[in-house]
Amino acid sequence: MTPEPDTQTAEETDARHAAKMAKIKVARDKIMATKSGEKGLIIVHTGAGKGKSSSAFGMIVRCVAHGFPCAVVQFIKGAWDTGERRLLTGHFGDLCQFHAMGEGFTWETQDRARDIAEVVDFLKTHKPPMTHVVLTGRNAKDELIEIADLVTEMTLVKHPFRGGVKAQAGIEF
Repeated sequence: MTPEPDTQTAEETDARHAAKMAKIKVARDKIMATKSGEKGLIIVHTGAGKGKSSSAFGMIVRCVAHGFPCAVVQFIKGAWDTGERRLLTGHFGDLCQFHAMGEGFTWETQDRARDIAEVVDFLKTHKPPMTHVVLTGRNAKDELIEIADLVTEMTLVKHPFRGGVKAQAGIEF
């Protein structure tokens, strides 16, 4: 059985689409009218997939574009000469500070409880109310996810490292 050809004209299709979008807009406007609060968010990008740090640096670029003061605090890859660090310190050092802290990659510290306790304690007791904090890394712990306002998990589908390709400038750093 062959389907019947679409007998609607382009104008009828456009009109149906416009009516559907108008209904959606009314619903969205109603939802948006209930949103008025602002607060400093705790945002977590986690998971085995690529893009966690890239997303966080995208937010830093947005802050810089709006003239907001911001900072990058890295507890891993501290000694690496990254493109992000070059750009931010070279062109936007007046707005964005860059700090390399900690002991390097988390698998080198070997103190899971301390790593979790220090970060969660700071976020609960010392983070200024209107300051946004974005944290990135694989396997975010439940304690961190619990206090976060937004959690996104990046899923690994395919990665060149598994095929023997090393980290490359402009892609990973």
